[in-house]
Amino acid sequence: MIKAFFLLLFFALSSSLCAQVDSLENLGFKEYLSLVKQNHPIVKQANLIGETGDAKLLKARGGFDPKIEVDFDQKVFKETEYYDLLNATFKIPTWYGIDLKAQFEQNEGYYLNPQNTVPENGLYTAGISASLGQGLWINDRMTTLKQAKIYREQARADLDIAVNVVLYEASVAYFEWLQAYKKVKLFDRFLENSQLRFRGIKSSALAGDKPLIDTTEATISVQSRALNLREVQLEYTKKKLELANFLWLGNNIPVELQDGIFPQEELGFSIDEILDITGFDLANFQLEQHPKLRSLNFKVEALELERQLKANNLLPVIDVNYNFISSEGDDLSTFYTQNYKAGLRFKMPLFLRKERGDLKLAKLKVQNSQFELTNSKLELQNKLRAVTTELEVLEEQNKLAAELVRNYETMLYAEERKYQVGESSIFLINSREVKLIDAQLKQIEITNKFYKAKANLFKTIATNPDSI
Repeated sequence: MIKAFFLLLFFALSSSLCAQVDSLENLGFKEYLSLVKQNHPIVKQANLIGETGDAKLLKARGGFDPKIEVDFDQKVFKETEYYDLLNATFKIPTWYGIDLKAQFEQNEGYYLNPQNTVPENGLYTAGISASLGQGLWINDRMTTLKQAKIYREQARADLDIAVNVVLYEASVAYFEWLQAYKKVKLFDRFLENSQLRFRGIKSSALAGDKPLIDTTEATISVQSRALNLREVQLEYTKKKLELANFLWLGNNIPVELQDGIFPQEELGFSIDEILDITGFDLANFQLEQHPKLRSLNFKVEALELERQLKANNLLPVIDVNYNFISSEGDDLSTFYTQNYKAGLRFKMPLFLRKERGDLKLAKLKVQNSQFELTNSKLELQNKLRAVTTELEVLEEQNKLAAELVRNYETMLYAEERKYQVGESSIFLINSREVKLIDAQLKQIEITNKFYKAKANLFKTIATNPDSI
């Protein structure tokens, strides 16, 4: 009769529990990270890094845009036109220190400066201006454009790092939530077991098959499990709220997790695929392709361009220009070499102290960035060795913890069988159960560390998976 009661009660509780599980809605790890990557404000802010790089490149290219300039001056006093000056210029900057220029000039007036005197229909000019010293092989606009291209690539590397950090922190929050959820399920299951055991012992004690003191021991077990359950439920609520910090809708509205949403319990090998770390091999890892090292390499390249520009400033300024002039702009054959306008400008400081100081500072910046690059490469190598070693150790611990749990389950089952035939006590059953609970908690903790170590590897190699 007592055994039949136990079986009926067990099947009733099992059916109830299965109905609850079937009605749960899981928030999968991949879906969760996809939501974070799409909608989290920090990720959106990180995307501005790439847009900023594109904007800087667009701005730098503007230094080579053709330009139209029109200058018009007029002075009239007491009905006398002193002067009327019109100067329109079209200029095309080129890559090196050469500018192509076309100009139209028309001037008239009673007090016109003689050098501004032009034919009645105006004067047309076509020519070039060039820098033969500073600015011939490298100048400000060339450097700015080259640096802007470098900064755009650097921005993409920095974007990968910034998004990776957010996804890493979101992953850790998910694993903490998952760990708390597993603890709740664990203590909820053992609370049901202790309640079931209490009811069976109470029935047996009332029937005279078991001593009444066993009901007190069983009551203590129920109360202890209930207390533990409340503790982990509180922890679960906290972790769920921490996870909600990473969940947003597309219009920057934060999302609060409903009570019916639960984490994906078993991640298995899918976590490697989601985090894009499947088959990671430290020996074959291309360290130079790491986003941080690429970013630092781009930084060194940009500073090297600045150093070249500062070195170029040691040269004298030698600007020349030569322009053909004609009064008939629509007839190219009228531009004779005999009619021209030319100029030369030369400038050079005697001691070059400012220029030499700028060059020295530029060299120091390059050296500083190279030291930073070397140090970062070593740090990255050591971090990768550390995290891969940690993963190997945790994988072994996970297997040992699983075996330990199975052995404690066997011991508990054996103790319960012995109790049924009167060869054990409820105290020993509770002791075995406590050991099993501790082992399962340890297993949950090690699994959580294992997941975090995988996330740490993901963060260390700084990937930004396209699959998310």
